[in-house]
Amino acid sequence: MTGDPEPIGAAARRALEQELADLRDERRLVDGTLRDRTDVGDQADQADQLQRANQLDRLDRRIEAITERLRRANLAGPASTDVVGVGSTVTVRFPDGSVETLQIGELAEALDQNLVTADSPLGRALLGRRAGDAVRFDTPDGPSSAVVVSIGERPEQEDTQTPYEEERAETDREED
Repeated sequence: MTGDPEPIGAAARRALEQELADLRDERRLVDGTLRDRTDVGDQADQADQLQRANQLDRLDRRIEAITERLRRANLAGPASTDVVGVGSTVTVRFPDGSVETLQIGELAEALDQNLVTADSPLGRALLGRRAGDAVRFDTPDGPSSAVVVSIGERPEQEDTQTPYEEERAETDREED
């Protein structure tokens, strides 16, 4: 990541926009509990008040970070469909024949199994690659490889083979 504005994929944008809306709702609720309290009683009440003020600060920082990320993504424009970059949707084929469509992102989302961070071994291997390129990367089980099938939205099932693989499959069918 260069420090220049990085594009963001549609799914990642929707996730950030949803998180932003949720954070703003949560902030309104927390702020409301602070405003409703005009009399601060004992130390427990003061500690609770301080905890909510700290929560507001944390929410404000995250809201600001997401807002800035979305602003920078708007400056960058849409993710490239020619070269894999942050924000790209890329379909890859692994040596076992499995095909997966992944998002290249900045931060890992625990619930998003299709997100690959740009600084992970696979993410670093994919950055700057084009459809048809083979990549090598390290995994906990040792070295692995993959072929970039397409960049952009998930391809149709019949379009997931590279020209070499299509030719090889056709040769195999002719031999049968």
